[in-house]
Amino acid sequence: MNVRSNGTIHFGVMDSRDDAGYTHGEIIGVPVKEKDMYVDALDHIERSFTLSDSEHVRQCIRPPRFIEVIDRTSSEKSYVIEVDIVPSVSIVNGRVYSVSLPNFKEEANKVQFEKGTIYRRVGSKSETVIDKDQSDFYHRVRDRDAQRKEAEHGQSFRTPDICQDLGRKLTMLLTSGKKFIEKEKWYILVTNRFKPEDLSCIEWLLNMNIFCVFDFDPDSNHSDPNQSGLCSRFLQHHAANLHFMQNYRIPSGMTIGEFVSHLHLFEQTSWIFCNGRTDYKGNESPCDEMTWIKTKMTLLRESVSLICKQILPKGTFLVLFLLTSHVEKPLLHTFYEFFTDMEGHDDIICISESEENFQKWQSFAEGSCGTDAVNRSSVVGMKMSHIDGTMQQIQPITSRATKHLPTVVKGQCVLETREEERMYSLEILSINHCDETSEEFIKAEKANIECQFYHGGRVAWLNFWLAEQRYVGEVIERDAYRETSKLLSGTLKRNTDQNGVSTFNIFHHPGSGGSTVARQLLWNNRKDLRCAVVKPSYSVSVVTQHAVQLREYEEKGFQKCLPVLLLIEDSDKEDLDDLRNELEVAIHTKQVDQGTLCFILLSCRRSYDPEKKCKESPLQNVSVTHKLSSEEKRKFAGKRQILEEKYQPEFILTFVLMSEEFSDQKISEYVEQFVTHLLQGIDPESVVTRLILYVALLNTYVQNSFISQSHCVALLALTVHMDRFRRHTFEKSLSEQAKLVFIHLRDEKTYIESVRIIHPLVAKEILQQLLGDQKSQSSLAMELLHENVLFEHRFGKEEYLGSLRALFLRRCRISKGDETDSFFSPLIEHVRTNEHPEKAIALLKEAYQSFQKDAFFAQQLARLHYTYEKFDEAKDWAEKAVKQMPNNSYILDTKGQVYRKWFNAKCKAIEKVPKTAKNTADAVDTALKAIECFKECEKAAVSDVGTMNSLGFFAEVEVGCNLLKLMSSLEVFSNANNGHSEYMKYLVTEYIPAEVKEPWEHFHDSLKSLQKTMQEALEWISEELSYFQKDISADEEDTIVSSEMKIKNPLAWLGKKSSEYGKYFSEASLSTAMKQYQSNPACLTPFMKRMLIYHLGGGNITSVLSKLTELKESDAVRLLESVLSFYPRNPLKAKLDQRDLCNYIVTHLALHCLSPQSLKVAPLKDLQALSQQFPAEKKGCFPSALFLLTLLFWPEDHDTDHVRESKYEIVQTAVEHLKREYWTKMKDIPIRKRRIYTHFFLTNGSGLDKIVHKRKIETITKMLSVSEKRMTWHTGEGWKRPEIAKMLKCVSGWTEDGVVYLEGPKKNKFHILPLYVRSVPSGNENITFYLGFTFRGPVALNITVKK
Repeated sequence: MNVRSNGTIHFGVMDSRDDAGYTHGEIIGVPVKEKDMYVDALDHIERSFTLSDSEHVRQCIRPPRFIEVIDRTSSEKSYVIEVDIVPSVSIVNGRVYSVSLPNFKEEANKVQFEKGTIYRRVGSKSETVIDKDQSDFYHRVRDRDAQRKEAEHGQSFRTPDICQDLGRKLTMLLTSGKKFIEKEKWYILVTNRFKPEDLSCIEWLLNMNIFCVFDFDPDSNHSDPNQSGLCSRFLQHHAANLHFMQNYRIPSGMTIGEFVSHLHLFEQTSWIFCNGRTDYKGNESPCDEMTWIKTKMTLLRESVSLICKQILPKGTFLVLFLLTSHVEKPLLHTFYEFFTDMEGHDDIICISESEENFQKWQSFAEGSCGTDAVNRSSVVGMKMSHIDGTMQQIQPITSRATKHLPTVVKGQCVLETREEERMYSLEILSINHCDETSEEFIKAEKANIECQFYHGGRVAWLNFWLAEQRYVGEVIERDAYRETSKLLSGTLKRNTDQNGVSTFNIFHHPGSGGSTVARQLLWNNRKDLRCAVVKPSYSVSVVTQHAVQLREYEEKGFQKCLPVLLLIEDSDKEDLDDLRNELEVAIHTKQVDQGTLCFILLSCRRSYDPEKKCKESPLQNVSVTHKLSSEEKRKFAGKRQILEEKYQPEFILTFVLMSEEFSDQKISEYVEQFVTHLLQGIDPESVVTRLILYVALLNTYVQNSFISQSHCVALLALTVHMDRFRRHTFEKSLSEQAKLVFIHLRDEKTYIESVRIIHPLVAKEILQQLLGDQKSQSSLAMELLHENVLFEHRFGKEEYLGSLRALFLRRCRISKGDETDSFFSPLIEHVRTNEHPEKAIALLKEAYQSFQKDAFFAQQLARLHYTYEKFDEAKDWAEKAVKQMPNNSYILDTKGQVYRKWFNAKCKAIEKVPKTAKNTADAVDTALKAIECFKECEKAAVSDVGTMNSLGFFAEVEVGCNLLKLMSSLEVFSNANNGHSEYMKYLVTEYIPAEVKEPWEHFHDSLKSLQKTMQEALEWISEELSYFQKDISADEEDTIVSSEMKIKNPLAWLGKKSSEYGKYFSEASLSTAMKQYQSNPACLTPFMKRMLIYHLGGGNITSVLSKLTELKESDAVRLLESVLSFYPRNPLKAKLDQRDLCNYIVTHLALHCLSPQSLKVAPLKDLQALSQQFPAEKKGCFPSALFLLTLLFWPEDHDTDHVRESKYEIVQTAVEHLKREYWTKMKDIPIRKRRIYTHFFLTNGSGLDKIVHKRKIETITKMLSVSEKRMTWHTGEGWKRPEIAKMLKCVSGWTEDGVVYLEGPKKNKFHILPLYVRSVPSGNENITFYLGFTFRGPVALNITVKK
């Protein structure tokens, strides 16, 4: 007050001299319990001045300001207390003030005031004006007042600040210096309470890809419009999932991919309420700042770390802090966590209209990254309405898009964005798709978009739109497009008998443009149909749900809607069938009228022989190949000329390759020349060249493989300083060669970028030329395994490791679109064939270590070793695999296969020497070990509810038969006199010949149990095949495939092995035994007869029924009659066991199907009487016995009411138990994967003529081609043929809520399973249908509503 024009006193700021251990001006703050105490202190200060001075003091000293100190480590609030002193000239003019400082005197126990003293401010100190200087001090009062007056005048007339160009700054920050915001960039929003007037200016936010929002406003989703915030307004336009920070804790055992799916990240915005939510009824209340720091700080740290370190790679997202209200500690801590996990401030932007809010933010942020960095990335003082207007100018779309869909009445409806986002498994194509693209964006980007496509990128909707709007030339329509359009047009022609779901397929050579044809079809039909692409990696049930929603969206009801055209790309046939079945069930559940076409599935799949697929089913399949028709050649030549005028050939390389027609010789020469030219001058030692090689290796051997851009950057960062990536884009860090061969992809869901080589042929050629003769592919693969920076890189880790696993493990499958079936992955096949088996082994060993001793790599090593007869090593690797996955039936099968191959090798080694017990003991031991392994495999397979692996049973029988063959070749068992008799006695009695007693001492028990265990395995296979076989309408033949075995026709295999088994356990040869039996029936024991029946092929129900289709009719009749001759003449008295009884009855049924006049066939009544010997408690019946009861006791027209009712009771009881057995067999496996097989059908005849075998039904379409046959039965047309109507009995029934019931039984309703769910009419109807008999019970076919 004596000297200065103003000044400030700070409490909580340290002095370096008086406060030891602190730097001058260091802020530490002081705890403040009561702020009023500091305000009241002015009353005490006045007592230190004279009465006249105290009034001036009160006018000059301002009230204290409390500035909170932000300390991340402290859980207690502290403040810097700031007191301003403003001695205006008008108050202090001509005055000098003295002060009497208070001093506490202990002896007096009170405060006493010292003598009045004059002080003056000198620099940063306050000094006393001593007596000798006082005269001069008073004299200079006038000068000091003049200086004060001048200072005050200067403050009044300060030059106005120059206004910043905040619009440009905002634009540059949000576009990273480009003209437009990147469509694929993700944004993370961090915000607090919005002002009501600002909520009307958020159009710019609604147009952005917001990954998640960290919202500190607990009222953000309040239902009251007066209290609601940003979340409530956002939900009016978009779908979002409302989360809390604890939702971002990954449950134990869940992968990042699973977690992303679990929270629906990338599909819909994740709205994270960071400080409670007032509209939520759960326990999520807001809390004060200090409580939040104690209770929620860790949750914030974990959620930010998860997003930044494992979900979104650096450079793919921006964090936007919107400071719309008072800034509190939690928001500041959020900045610190993002700054730390993003390793810098580059992608963090702050927007604040209020200077005051920003200052608090700034003072905190400066502590992490400095004032310049904070100011550079902050936009301060811009109103929300101005931000909204500015941002809309730089967004690629003109405004928040309104999309339209066609309707059944030829009108249009608006597709709300939030409804579209709720159907997240579909990429929905609207009528006005891309119309919202801004003119400025088109001008700037159209050339890049066109060039990207013709360089090899996947076609985008924007390519079709630009061509349609004449911005660029048209996209060529291939011949396949016209063919597919014809198929679609034919499907759309109404047919009252058509199915609700129609399917057709585009099969294409890799890189031949199949996807373009498919998407072109959707684009050109988007105004007449509802069109969508099914996104990958969603479950069938989710896709079905969304497809049904799309069909019914804004339509009057579910009966009259436009069909939905769904494109499914690169999907297995099994997945396509699952989707078809789910959609059919949905149509049935909705009770859509029969004959209404609801869904059209367009499958686009790669194939190395598309033309063959087309020939197999010309009414369903279209092929797209590299070969061009004459018309296509003309189109491509014209287009190429136009493009080459605009672009260099290397920039439209894929189109150039296609126009060259990909003819083998010509294209290989062209590619070779191109790659040779391209690689001139390349630095073979550079890290970019290494990257090209890695990508080429993956692209050559793994279909649809890529390396994420994030992985590429991580690899290049080993040699290029990271600052380079901050200054330049990833592309600029690449060599010229890499820029030409890499095509940049974006994940359609996450927008995360990746790279691949422009075409598989180019990748293959690059690999060959860059490696040359100096380096092998195995050494390159080894280097790739050693690239720890790629292996450990956290973003896209699952996808990268998935591609790497496929490189070493995925085998080729013709059924999956590959050129051949392979025993190992194509890379391992190449290395073992073209380099050396040892190199393949070394490579897999390294992969085993790299993948943390993964059991499947150990399994592959076991297989690779036994392929080269390194059986000891194979055994070791198989045991390592089993140790890690002891309950995996497929790995247990591999261990068994090691011993099976070893056994075969040992047999081969002694093939040409006389066999003795001694020289075969080792082989026998190995065979028994194989059988033991297969038993373990069977046990694991049966207990696994998620899969059904029958390989162990087949392999056990294979080994058992080979072992019996080896044993029978021993001298002791093969001599002409009594060898076979000795053999039989050894196997089925306690007898042990002296010759084998000692050499086989450890095997006797196991060998004597062979007959029983092999019979059990054969029975299991028989029962399995009785339930499940390929139906008439199946797309492919019945085959059981494993890595080690391929059983092409399981029925024929079972017949052959059953006969072989019977032969080895028969006492004599078949002809000899039959002669002996005819002359003396008592000479054969029941066991001998059973084995002879097996030998003839009648040992199980499946083998017996297979004779109806496997043999000529005359041969089958003769064989079945021979089988019957070995059964007792009076089976009723013989008391056959249940298995023999079933086989006996089914042999009569089979013989009657072939030769109804045969004298050997027993009448129906006799067979019914025999079946009474099945266990009275049906729980103890075999499924085959229950199945036979449904056939034998199905009521006939001439039955009395009483007889009919008692028969229905027998049949219904059997069916109930069959159903239970069926669901035990089915486990948790989709029904489509194990469709029940129909053996017999009900006819108009009586007695045994009341049933007909499926064989006879199939003869009706035997003259048709394979594809026509499949289509005939698949569409249901086959059942409508007059020959069928004449043969089969049409029974009556009704439907009730979608359930089919049979008319007949009076006591209990008889539910009949429809074989095709889609054939059941909606509503409650009277119906007729044909009856089929399966191991699940009777089924209804050709269900027709009674007119």
